[in-house]
Amino acid sequence: MSNARSGAAPVVTLPRPEPAPHAPGRRIRIAAAFGVSVLALALLAVIHLTQGTSEIGAVDLLRLARGHGDEATWNILLGSRLPRLAAALVVGVALGVAGAVLQSVARNALASPDTLAVSAGAYLAVTIAAAFGLSLPLLPAGGLAFVGGLGAAVFVLLLSAGGASGPTRLVLAGSATALAFSSVTALLLLLFEEQTKGLFAWGSGSLVQADLDPSAQMAPIVVAAVGGLVVLGHRLDILALGDDTAASLGLPVRRTRVTAVLLAVLLTAAAVTVAGPIGFVGLCAPVIVRLAAPLVPGLLRHRVLLPLSGVAGALIVVGADVLLRAALGGQGGVDVPTGVVTSVVGAVVLVLLARQHRDAGPTRRPPAARTGGARSRGRFWLVLLVALLATAGAALAGMLLGDTLLLTGDVLNWLTGASGPRVTFVLNERMPRVAAALLAGAALAIAGVTVQAACRNPLAEPGILGITAGASLGAVSLLTFVPLASVVAMSVAAGVGALVAFALVYGLAWRRELNPDRLVLIGIGLSAGFTALTTLIVVVHDPWNTAKALTWLSGSTYGRTFAQVVPVLVALLVLTPVVVTLRRELDLMALDDDTPRVLGVRLEVTRLAVLTGAALLASTAVSAVGAVGFAGLVAPHVARALVGPQHRRVIPVAAVVGALLVSLADTLGRFVIAPAQVPAGLLTALLGTPYFVWLLWRSRA
Repeated sequence: MSNARSGAAPVVTLPRPEPAPHAPGRRIRIAAAFGVSVLALALLAVIHLTQGTSEIGAVDLLRLARGHGDEATWNILLGSRLPRLAAALVVGVALGVAGAVLQSVARNALASPDTLAVSAGAYLAVTIAAAFGLSLPLLPAGGLAFVGGLGAAVFVLLLSAGGASGPTRLVLAGSATALAFSSVTALLLLLFEEQTKGLFAWGSGSLVQADLDPSAQMAPIVVAAVGGLVVLGHRLDILALGDDTAASLGLPVRRTRVTAVLLAVLLTAAAVTVAGPIGFVGLCAPVIVRLAAPLVPGLLRHRVLLPLSGVAGALIVVGADVLLRAALGGQGGVDVPTGVVTSVVGAVVLVLLARQHRDAGPTRRPPAARTGGARSRGRFWLVLLVALLATAGAALAGMLLGDTLLLTGDVLNWLTGASGPRVTFVLNERMPRVAAALLAGAALAIAGVTVQAACRNPLAEPGILGITAGASLGAVSLLTFVPLASVVAMSVAAGVGALVAFALVYGLAWRRELNPDRLVLIGIGLSAGFTALTTLIVVVHDPWNTAKALTWLSGSTYGRTFAQVVPVLVALLVLTPVVVTLRRELDLMALDDDTPRVLGVRLEVTRLAVLTGAALLASTAVSAVGAVGFAGLVAPHVARALVGPQHRRVIPVAAVVGALLVSLADTLGRFVIAPAQVPAGLLTALLGTPYFVWLLWRSRA
């Protein structure tokens, strides 16, 4: 499909809607598509009603339908199973239609309520209300979710030039915004635990319902919004031809786009209000319908596409819930959020989509392209000295600040063995935490430098490539299945998880050559899938002891020992010299693919080597402090801004800046609400996201 703005290079484009199907054969095929979809949905709904925690099955429901059932069966049906089914139908239809509209407006098959952070914005708005003691009825709560979702959607679309600059920018902008909102949400859940009780499970997308009221109140809103969008269907068909063409045909482009986005956000808010953020339904449902378009001519017309996407969304949600309860039983369906299953399915769809498309321009510019020229040697040494002093100060602050305030003299006495029992106990606890934060920050920063150079993508970092999520999955899996595992075993599990994730991302992104944009998109998809699998493992196998796993997932240094720091130190000592040795190759890879080959660099071998090193560094960092977000993104950019693009200078400065960032986040997390603590990963994400957003905004043109 043609792009509205010249110079943009959308990677994931949507086919143009076809002319109206005048031929009877086309109408029959469309009717058949609807018939088959509705029939499949009805069959799944019947199966869904037979599942639950009680012994009531299909025979009992059949008797009830024939008027011979007992009161207990009727009460279970009305009190549990019908409300859950109704919620699945309302949520599925709402998200399916919303996803189809957002993809059409952005002209991007990767747009959805998730990738545009609409669900995260709605969830944050509801959490803020709960944290400050606002107990709202359902409809006002839905209105609040609408405001939060709308703000998120507008913000992401502004950062990504309305989605026209390609899927990488759209998905990265949405992921960064969603991460920032999720971090604030997690912080509120931590600080206001009593007020927000119950919102954590709801935030993963749960269909557990007490009665039919939520679905009954939101269903008319969903029907009205879907009806409004169907009425707009012809305008959306014209809008898909491009802004210039649509305007020349007399279409009010801006008004049509704004109206469509408002209705899509309203649908998403309704879904979030009923069941929380259920991931990836809005991405998968329209994609499935569009994949069937070659078999059913006329399916891409929006007056057909939108309602059929709603049916597909309902099929996905109901089917995921049926699959969940068939695999884990009725109680498993209560304990495990349905959103976990849909996230795994959505991750697969995102990966398959990303494999189909080529690179797009702005985010692929080399990291050095926006940092100016080289700096003087004197400036480099000055910056490095100042950064080292600042890091030393942060380390000292980390030892002094916390629930117990100490003095510098206490540290000196502790170092000489002359401190009292109380000071000794406090510093024996704090020192491993300070060391873990410093070393993990340095490791993540060096990994970020290598990933950005190897991918020629200034927005890449180990977390975005799925390495962090893979390492977390490995560590949490070992903690869950082998609670008494040693520190070495846990580090090995994290390393294996990171390397498996890296191998999957790299292998799936490889098609004759490595495609950097594809690498990022596949990494984001697999990261979402690994995170969902981690949640599934924790909830299914160890639901009463999640704190140990959640500590890793939120990025905390709590309870760390020196033994857990040793793997990070070893990785830094072994791999940093390797990265420094390859500094010339990193400089060349950051330019393009041709220059390294001309100068004799074995490009793919070198790229594989540095990315493997990044995976190892990130995995050991995760084994020490858990999933710390954005340290690997921010530190390299700060270093380039200070000392220029040459990697022989960027690497040491980035390592020190990374150590400083994570150390400050850890100290602030331990001090600001002492004796309670905020996980370092949350604060690092909050500190790093504004820079990430600024980077996207600066390169939006």
